[in-house]
Amino acid sequence: MTSLSQELAALTTEQRNPRSQEIDLLSTSGILRLINSEDKLVPLAVECEIESIARAVDLVVQSLQNGGRLVYVGAGTSGRLGILDASECPPTFGTPPETVVGLIAGGPQAVFRSQEGAEDNTARAVSDIEELGVNPRDVVCGIAASRRTPYVVAAVKRAREVGAKTIYVSTNPRISFDLEVDVAICPEVGPEVIMGSTRMKSGTAQKLVLNMITTAAMIRLGKVYENMMVDLRLTSAKLVERARRIIMIVTGVDYDAAADLLEKSGRHVKTAIVMAKTGLTAEQAARRLEKVDGFVRHAVSSSSPT
Repeated sequence: MTSLSQELAALTTEQRNPRSQEIDLLSTSGILRLINSEDKLVPLAVECEIESIARAVDLVVQSLQNGGRLVYVGAGTSGRLGILDASECPPTFGTPPETVVGLIAGGPQAVFRSQEGAEDNTARAVSDIEELGVNPRDVVCGIAASRRTPYVVAAVKRAREVGAKTIYVSTNPRISFDLEVDVAICPEVGPEVIMGSTRMKSGTAQKLVLNMITTAAMIRLGKVYENMMVDLRLTSAKLVERARRIIMIVTGVDYDAAADLLEKSGRHVKTAIVMAKTGLTAEQAARRLEKVDGFVRHAVSSSSPT
């Protein structure tokens, strides 16, 4: 047995799941019910890691406040999930595309077509981190179900060497985690329904964790008012209508008034809300928002600076 075989054999995510060993004998609905029952375990595993996720969020908030970036690094499913989360931040929270970015082993083509051998390329991992200009203001988050993925390990190691803060998301037990990082997040999801298919429970856990990191960070940065996204970019008809509806809900104005406020604000939802709530002009509302670091709740407060 090779050392790699031994390493894989020790991973929880590479074990056989005793509950699914006869899945090939089940009916279609039986297969689906079994998959669903295993998926129900994932949120409970993530719940056990809330405190670690909170520490990760605090690192990301500090980084973004200081002009840094959140950089996801992964291979295969893990890499695609990082790129997905990064790509959704600009339209949802109005962040520049370079604020949250994703690196995947094998480069952009690996998003659409499997490049499995690329996960072993540690030299490319180092060069990817260097070409991106990772620096001490950034946070680099490695994502690897197994923890061991060479590309991810090398990228995180290089990021740490240049002074960046580091986070690592693995779905194997914390007791087996031995990398030097600032925060390890280890939701233990157990063996997959199909042995080793970490696109399943592991991928679901990773998606939940990444959602939590960026969503909580953006809330902490003032990108959300109450429970509504108020920094969204109006890049489609749907998002324009969503913006108008948000203004209507928050301020109580009708559709036409919301549309008018949106245009007068320069299509900036936060400014439109402050205008409606305070009676300020667009310029005054924008200045008030700037003084309170973009937090709408502070800007509409009677004690807010003008």
